[in-house]
Amino acid sequence: MDKDKITKEDNNAKIQVPELEKSVSHIIVEIIEYVPNSVVTKTIIRKSTGNISIMSFDTGEGLTEKTSPFDTFAQIIEGKAEIVIDKVSNVLESGQGIIIPAHSSNFIQPNGRFKMILTIIKSSYE
Repeated sequence: MDKDKITKEDNNAKIQVPELEKSVSHIIVEIIEYVPNSVVTKTIIRKSTGNISIMSFDTGEGLTEKTSPFDTFAQIIEGKAEIVIDKVSNVLESGQGIIIPAHSSNFIQPNGRFKMILTIIKSSYE
């Protein structure tokens, strides 16, 4: 895949979407749109040391339980979301963020439309 492109899955079709233009101001909540019955992800920056992605979740959509080997910072930029970390529920609203520790089980419980930024820092195990 071309490193200057990202893939957006929309109704099982893959659409090439250009990355954000560098050295240009962006309105964060407008970088990504809602797609009915979908979770959409767009990578803003991808490096070997980590990446930053923006995601939109339509009503009723969430993420299944997973565990990452790296710390992840989740920041809500529009709406509200419930993020469950090691069976502890955290309800975050626009402007709030939380660090999901490496090796912690986590998932996002659907409860309305929202957008968030995920920042993953890849490092050696601590």
